[in-house]
Amino acid sequence: MKVFKLPDLGEGLQDAEIRDWLVAEGDAVKADQPLVSVETAKAVVEVPSPQAGTIAKLHGAVGDTVEVGQPLVTFAGTATDPPPADTDRTVAAAEAIRDTGVVVGAMTQGSEVLTDNATAVGGAAGLKVAPAVRALAHRLNVDLTIITPTGPDGVVTATDVQRVHKILTEVGPLEKLRGPRRAMARTMSQARDEVMPTTLMDDAVLSGWKSPQQDVSFRLIRAIVTAVKVEPALNAWFDHAEVGRRVLDKVHLGVAVDTPEGLFVCVMQDVGNRDEQSLRLGLDKMKDDARNRSVPLEELRGYTFTLSNFGRYGGRYATPVIVPPTVAILAAGAIRDAVVPVKGRAEVSKVLPVSLSFDHRAVTGGEAARFMAALIADLQAAA
Repeated sequence: MKVFKLPDLGEGLQDAEIRDWLVAEGDAVKADQPLVSVETAKAVVEVPSPQAGTIAKLHGAVGDTVEVGQPLVTFAGTATDPPPADTDRTVAAAEAIRDTGVVVGAMTQGSEVLTDNATAVGGAAGLKVAPAVRALAHRLNVDLTIITPTGPDGVVTATDVQRVHKILTEVGPLEKLRGPRRAMARTMSQARDEVMPTTLMDDAVLSGWKSPQQDVSFRLIRAIVTAVKVEPALNAWFDHAEVGRRVLDKVHLGVAVDTPEGLFVCVMQDVGNRDEQSLRLGLDKMKDDARNRSVPLEELRGYTFTLSNFGRYGGRYATPVIVPPTVAILAAGAIRDAVVPVKGRAEVSKVLPVSLSFDHRAVTGGEAARFMAALIADLQAAA
């Protein structure tokens, strides 16, 4: 038998959810024939067969999550690179014991009376529970670590377990995050652990714009490119391990796209060298691809600066989250009418609030302020 394991599907993707098997056990397949459709944190992709052969076993059912490096398909025949024999025999023996359900070794009898003592629960300091109560929690699928004990000396009682079970029953089952939402949760945890964020906020007065609502995305992109020329330090990648940065020449813009399935950050390549028509077409295609889950993997990675235009949904200012290895993100809020000074006179004008988060490990406050000033100046220029 030869086992084909889930390959690396792209930068930062550690697992994938089986969406649909495209072959069945016993099927003869050709090399490069699609075997399975999987949903990663970023896209839906088909995994091709690495060889021609007959499918002996499919590992996992539709809906299962498979980590990179775990078995995906077993082909009939002899493996060209068999795993170490000792490890294989140990695993096989352990599986055989578990599958047969028999007792291995001698059984002894005794007359000793055992006391049902409470023992500590791992991961919950000071939380104690008796074996019978632990069994009840297991049967009711209640996590002991979320229980507040009411028994003497901090012991979890059966009543405690039943109380929590009743609450969980009323609120409904836990919804496990999948796909883009799971990726977002992991990315936010990484950002929390690795980034030192600081945010600047300001307003751009759009008195010179002819049609603010239609031009906002394009004008934001143009302003970012202008500001990067003034302060290139914000268009960079930071190496957390080496404590260093790489300042990049081209601006590959990551644009946050909101979908019912979750948040996607799609990449528009080299926005500084594209004309207005190319940018508009690129924005439209990117939004359609994200909603249809058809974004190519190469358009989901490699961005150097991020834009979040959340204002179309509401809100004024934000503290947008920087995703490593990038060092900056710009968020644009909702355009509003405000009384502002224009050439020494008070006028009602359209105002665009912008928030710039930057990683203070790689960017100084002065660099961020100069970037913001250049951005505001470009936004406020006549269309």
